[in-house]
Amino acid sequence: HAVTVFDAKPSVGRKFLLAGKGGLNLTHSEPFEPFVGRFGARAAQIEPLLRSFDADALRAWAAGLGVETFVGSSGRVFPADLKAAPLLRAWLHRLRAAGVRFAMRHRWT
Repeated sequence: HAVTVFDAKPSVGRKFLLAGKGGLNLTHSEPFEPFVGRFGARAAQIEPLLRSFDADALRAWAAGLGVETFVGSSGRVFPADLKAAPLLRAWLHRLRAAGVRFAMRHRWT
């Protein structure tokens, strides 16, 4: 299938980069049940998604993109260099290599 990502912004991943200004908290390392419980009333809906891509899977995904992670004293998981840009660049490279297209400055009307 052909995939095109549409975005109103002029460049890909602006919000991702803004999130990275605080070190880019990727996930949390706490045990699964308490983590799912953080989603409150939506926990039952979110649980199967998190079971299929849990914190360990997310860390493996980042490592597969060449970005090592660490668990901070808060239990949050961050890129080792605390920067979003290297992770975003590697992810976009992988997506483009897989044929994903990006249409910037587009709005749904």
